[in-house]
Amino acid sequence: QVKLVESGGGLVQSGGSLRLSCAASGFRLTNVAIGWFRQAPGKDREAVSIISSAGYTYYEDSVKGRFTISRDNAKNTLYLQMNGLKPQDTAVYYCAASIRGILTTRLDDFRSWGQGTRVTVSS
Repeated sequence: QVKLVESGGGLVQSGGSLRLSCAASGFRLTNVAIGWFRQAPGKDREAVSIISSAGYTYYEDSVKGRFTISRDNAKNTLYLQMNGLKPQDTAVYYCAASIRGILTTRLDDFRSWGQGTRVTVSS
C-alpha cells in the first residue's frame, strides 16, 4: 500500500527556512517522479518542485534559487529545503508520487498524495 506522510511545516518569519519531509512506503522513490505541490487559499494546486526517477528536477519559477528538492534513497524519504521564505509561499504543501518515472508536472500523473503540511510565512 502506497503511503506518503509529510512533516516539517510550521510558522516562520519572512526570510526564514523550513525543511519539509515526505516519508514514503509501499514503493521506492527512485522508481517514480515525486515532488511537492502547494495550494494557497482560493488558488489552484500548483507544482513547486519535482524530481524524476533519474534525478532530473523541476522548480516553479518563483522558488528557483530558494528551494531545493532532494531524496534519501536509503530512508525512502523526500525533502524540500525552503530558504528565503516569503509570505506568498504560505500554503498547504503536499507530497505526491507520479505514475511515471519521467519528469512531469501534470496533476493527472500524480495518483498518490500525502495529507499535506501547512506552511505559514509571516511578514
